This record gives sequence, C-alpha cells and structure tokens, in this order.
Amino acid sequence: MARGSQRNRTRRRGLKAALSTIACCAPAASLVAPVARTARASVQRSAYDMGGPPGFYTGPERTPILDSVVEPRDMNGLSLPELKQLAHELRWDTIRAVSKTGGHLGSSLGVVELTVALHKVFDAPEDRILWDVSHQCYPHKILTGRRSRMGTLRQQGGLSGFQKRAESEYDCFGAGHSTTSISAALGMSVGKSQKGKQQNNCIAVIGDGAITGGMAFEAMNNANYLQARMITVLNDNGQVSLPTGTPSAGGVVPSGALSAYTSRLISSKPFADFRQVAKGISSLFPEEIQQINAKIDEYARGIVTGGTLFEELGFYYIGPVDGHDLDNLVPILENLRDTPSNKPVLLHLKTEKGYGYQPAMTASDKMHGVAKFDVATGKQFKGAPAPAGAPPKPSSLTSVFANELCRIAETDRDIIGITAAMPGGTGMDIFGRRFPKRTYDVGIAEQHAVTFAAGLAVEGLKPFCCIYSTFMQRGYDQLVHDVVIQNLPVRFILDRAGLVGNDGPTHHGSFDLTYLGCMPNLVIMAPAEEVDLINMVATAAAIDDKPSVVRYPRGTGYGLEKLNDLFGLNLSSMPEAGEVLPMGKGRIIKEGRQGASKKVAILSLGTRLAASCEAANEIEGTNDDIAVTVADARFMKPLDIDLVRKLASENDVLITIEENSVLGFGDYVLHFLALEGALDDGKLKFRPMVLPDSFIETATQFQQYDQAGLNAKHIVGTVNKLMDRATVPAV
Repeated sequence: MARGSQRNRTRRRGLKAALSTIACCAPAASLVAPVARTARASVQRSAYDMGGPPGFYTGPERTPILDSVVEPRDMNGLSLPELKQLAHELRWDTIRAVSKTGGHLGSSLGVVELTVALHKVFDAPEDRILWDVSHQCYPHKILTGRRSRMGTLRQQGGLSGFQKRAESEYDCFGAGHSTTSISAALGMSVGKSQKGKQQNNCIAVIGDGAITGGMAFEAMNNANYLQARMITVLNDNGQVSLPTGTPSAGGVVPSGALSAYTSRLISSKPFADFRQVAKGISSLFPEEIQQINAKIDEYARGIVTGGTLFEELGFYYIGPVDGHDLDNLVPILENLRDTPSNKPVLLHLKTEKGYGYQPAMTASDKMHGVAKFDVATGKQFKGAPAPAGAPPKPSSLTSVFANELCRIAETDRDIIGITAAMPGGTGMDIFGRRFPKRTYDVGIAEQHAVTFAAGLAVEGLKPFCCIYSTFMQRGYDQLVHDVVIQNLPVRFILDRAGLVGNDGPTHHGSFDLTYLGCMPNLVIMAPAEEVDLINMVATAAAIDDKPSVVRYPRGTGYGLEKLNDLFGLNLSSMPEAGEVLPMGKGRIIKEGRQGASKKVAILSLGTRLAASCEAANEIEGTNDDIAVTVADARFMKPLDIDLVRKLASENDVLITIEENSVLGFGDYVLHFLALEGALDDGKLKFRPMVLPDSFIETATQFQQYDQAGLNAKHIVGTVNKLMDRATVPAV
C-alpha cells in the first residue's frame, strides 16, 4: 500500500478524533498525546548524545536500527525510543564515514535529530525536503539509500557533498550556494497546487547564516502574498560566518541584526514544547474549530510577546524549539503536516553544530569542514610534518594574500577588508585579527557587499571585497551597475578561481574571466604563483582610478625551490613585500631555444603556467627541431598587446591556456589577433585551451585538470597534433 495513502487515512482519522475532542472543549494540545515539557535555555547533553567519555568512545559496535532503514519508509513503525536510538546510530555512522573521506562534519551532526524527524513524519520524495546550501545533508543521504556509498563521498565518481538531483529522487533540489531553499520550496508548493495534487508538503531547512541573504526575505514576502502551503525550518546554530567569532567592525558576534534578533528569541524564554505549540497550531484549522477552542488558546498564539518579524512577514511562527529533542520535534512536525491551512509556517529550531561529538563541539569552527580524522580524538590528518632541517611548507595562497594586505594596511589606513560570511576562506580572519575596525563581515549578502564597497570607495577609502569566484556570480548586477559603470576603485579579490576539487561544480570558479572580461575599464589580473600574488595585491592597492580584480586559485604556493626550478625566478629568499607591476604587461618565462626550425609559443594566464613549463621542457626534450617559448600574461585586461604581437609574429603556433570556461582569456586574445589581421595569411596556428563546455564533477584538483584536458600531457598533445606528430590524449 502506498505510504501517502496510509498517511491520508491517518490524517482523516486524526482530524475526526480532533473534532470530537474539541467538541468536548478539551485543550488543543490533545490533538496529539502531550509530551512532558523540557524547560531549558540551552541544549542539554545526555549520555547517549555524547556516547561516553570524550576522546575514547568511537560509537556503537552495532547499528541494528540503522541497518533496517534502507529508505525512509522503513522508519514508519519505529517508536520514539527507537527513533532516538536511530539518531544515535546515524550520528556515529556520519562521523565514521566523514572520518574516512573528509567533508562537512559539524553541520551534518547538528541536524541528525531533525533529519530523523523529517523522514519519519513526511513522505519523501513525494513530500519535498530541501536543505539550504545542503552541506549538512550527509545524514539525509544515509537514510535515503546511499549509506553503502558514503565511502565515496566527495571522491571522483562518488557521492556529491551536496544535494544533487541526478544522484537521488530524494534530492529534490540541488544546492551548494546559500539562500535558495525557500524560493525553491515555494515554487514546488505552488507547482503542486497548480497540478491539483492533494498532498502538498514542501519543507525548506535553512540556517541562521543563509537566512541573512536577501533572497530568503524576497521568498518569504512572496509566500505570504501567495498564501502557499510550505514549512520553513530555521536551523539556528549561531554559526553565521565561517568561522563565527572573527574580529570585525561589528565585534566577534555573528553578522547582522537578524542573528541578534533570533538570539533574543531563544534567550527570552525556555524552549517551547509540544503542549504549548499545539495550542497555537489550532489557529491553523478551519474557523469554526478555532471559535470552539478560542478561550482555551487565547494566551498561546504569540510565543514571543508582541509577535515576531516572521509573523510580520506573514508566517505562522513556532519556536524556539530544541532541535535535538525528538520528543517534541516529531509531534510538532506531525501537527504541521496534518493542518489543512495554506498559511506558510516558520519553525524555529535551536541546534548545536557538531552536536553529540565532543571534538566537534569544542573546536573553534565546530569541525565545519574537515580532512580525514581519527574518530576517537578528532585529530585531522593533514599531511606529515616536514622533516628536521627541511624548508617550511608553502603557505596557502589565501594566507599569502591576507598577509600582504595586512602589510599594506599597516601604512595605509584607507585599506578596508570586506567578506560575505567567509572570513576563514578569504583570509579576512587574518586581516580581522590585525585590523578589526577595518574588517566588515556583511553576512551571506554578496550583492550588498559589492555595493557597500562601492559606497566606501565614494568616500575615498580603498575597499578590498574578498569573495569566492563562484559566489561573485551572486553580485554580478551590482558589480556592473554600482561599480564598473561608475568607475569606482573597488578591489575584488576572487579566491577559489578555477577548479576547486572535492566541493565540485557548485564551487568551481569557472566563469569569472568570461563574465568579467566583457566589462569596460576593469583591470583583471591572475597570478601564476605566490610571488606574483603579492605583487598583484600591491598593484590593486595602487590602482585608485578604476575597479580591479585579482583572481587566484584554491591551494598552496610552490615554495622557494620550485619557484626557482619551474619559473627561473632566481630568488634567494621569499620577498617580504609585493611590487607594483607595470600596468597590462606580461613576462616571458622561458625563451625557446635557438636554431629550431619550428617555433611554438604558450601564453598562460594564471594557474596553468607550471604545466606549460613542464610541457615545454618535455616537447624540447623529445623534438630537436621544436623550440617552445612560455609566457605569462599576468593581465587579461588591459591585454599586453605588444607581447601578443611578438608571440604571434615570431612563432608558427600560439596556444593560450587558462583555468576558465570558453569566452575567457583565449577568446580575448583571439579577438585581438583577428582585428589585428594576424591570422589573415594563414601562417599562424592558434589554439585556446580552456575548461570544457560541461560541469566537472567532484574529484581531486589534479583529476579535474585531467578531465578538463589542462595538464602538461594535454599541452604536449596539442602541440604534437598541430605539428602533425601525435594525437591529443583523450579528455
């Protein structure tokens, strides 16, 4: 028998019983058997939550209840005590899985009970459950038929680290970026209504960080206008930014008034239990039932005196509720499922990121994103320490950028740092510790970040707007309208440009050269290595008459030895400060050898310079008659047209290479060559090497470069093919 049919009959029986009870003037709480109230102002930690002494316990030896759940319908007959045991087993199964692959741990542990409750109460996939961002969806994946594949999480050919429609029918909406869930759930709810579907339950789970994004409020405003049946679950764990607690102009508290507001809701009184909530929920039933029960429920409607912001937006507000308390979560969700009302509901849960795993609960970042780790201690395996006497490991490019910006800011008080809730990922945590009053975390609000930076620039300050390349897409109109058209000197620092590895296609910075390259009067720089990164930060700081961009990849630098070996920089030590680069000028890294009859030039922008040098050495080592010159463009705009002319006129083959989609740097060079007439005589063979016209799935960065055809062997193959000597390796 279909699960939905069973539920419909259950609902009819429940409503009939409720009407009978209300007719007898019983409290509305009797719609479901009452549960003893858990009055507490913060999340309690029980023995089953913690699993035993921290640092020793590694989870249950057996998982009999979890073993019996292959898909959510297998939870139908489970009692509340069994659901609690299931949550315990699920939590430790998640910990063990992530310990072997790495991934987003803390956020997943914080929603274990919620995940169990949602899949117990609702009829997924017919009922739509959406996880905003969806980095917290690992327990959801385990309960929806993917437990056996969790060992492939974030690996090539394996499970995505986010919800993905192509992966499972239970992933009704893909995600990776934030603040999309309420809009999508609203669309699904309206779609079900348009199709005349009787069963219409759409649930959006959104965090207190994601709800700071303006799109969430656009959706909530529209939901009230449409009177669409949907449930928004606000998962409030106090972790608005990554990491929360970074010193900034707003202090160390989470960014924004909304976070402070929800915190006041939570601290203003103990958690609401089901007995309280059920009284208020009676107002969602038909009017005649409300009138019968009005006197009983007249004091229960506003859990927070005077109503709430969410109520002003037209949502029925419930909360705050302990998000780890299944005794109350399950009956509250059942009641919401069974109400006939079309009024949108917001259920406000207080949860704790990393809940139930002591190493995560005590970590400063709640073990948000982790490498492989030891389950007993939480210690992460981030590579073996360098042997005694070995040179220090190269720094991350993010820290290289941040340290150079700090150096410049020491003598230039106009330097301002801006992040959109990603201080750790963009280096603004480093800058914030040094200059808290000049650091601004605006929350998950890239559009606002861009225009806020424009306003700072109007007042003569030097804003550095630091945003992941993929997230910059969210502020594109503001970039055009508020910055570039007005020619305001905002400096955009785009971290994670290019392929990012295990986070997959939602986080690749694949398009920035394409969507930025078409804008007039915008300076675009892309360093190939860490020395040029600090040079470009210094250059951006010096550009005060137009906007500029520095895009750099995820990863670490090369270190002194490799910088000298690969690029011939001849450095005796790493430079202490960046140098302002000549505007729009590239550099020759390797001159082709003399006397060769055939000449090839490789013009790289950004990260593929090392692969270009490796390919050049291999080609010359195996072909006595070929000379290969390697050049680093440094700038996409303004383009070094003198360098391009030189390479085009002195070589038989010109290859451009970049870590960006089609219509980026290579097309910019090709456009110039075509207008210059450099291709008219047919003597120059030109080939752009770019990311393929497809989304590259989760894998290591090297595997992704292989898939994209951008490793050294692919450059070698391209040259050999143009010389009629070989075929390009298959991509």
